[in-house]
Amino acid sequence: MDFKLRPWKMEDLEDLVKYADNPNIAKFLTDGFPHPYTRENGKKFIESAMTADPVQIFAIEIEGEAAGGIGIHPQADIQRKNAELGYWLAEPFWGRGIMTKAIAQIVEYAFLTFDLNRIFARPFGNNPGSQRILEKNGFLLEARFDKTLIKNGEYLDELFYAIRRDQYQNRL
Repeated sequence: MDFKLRPWKMEDLEDLVKYADNPNIAKFLTDGFPHPYTRENGKKFIESAMTADPVQIFAIEIEGEAAGGIGIHPQADIQRKNAELGYWLAEPFWGRGIMTKAIAQIVEYAFLTFDLNRIFARPFGNNPGSQRILEKNGFLLEARFDKTLIKNGEYLDELFYAIRRDQYQNRL
């Protein structure tokens, strides 16, 4: 299925709320991604996403709709050579290989755009789908912290996956 990564725009608000207001998405994300997901949440998110230059957070456009998001979040201070990867995709598009390809694109963009040595992601231990798509993109499991996260009243494992610049370049 075709998709493209592009900057968010305020015209995406209806699509964002339509797809983001889903407990099956929110359960795999931090509490900063609320459920229910309201128009006000979406407006604040899009306004924030539109401020970074260069762009750090992209909409995943599928069939003309903003049906997900993916972002690279450069770290500061002594972690400044690292960036965190975050992503989500509308449930109707799960299992079609879109996110695997979107991660490949954002990793390339991140290493070309930012002075990074390492990109990391922190999927929950109960999200094997997210773990698989990271592994397909050359991310390696660096750490597992047992029962360190609390989501919806349940303790979850926190995993750290990462890819380093030299590992990425060796995959080319």
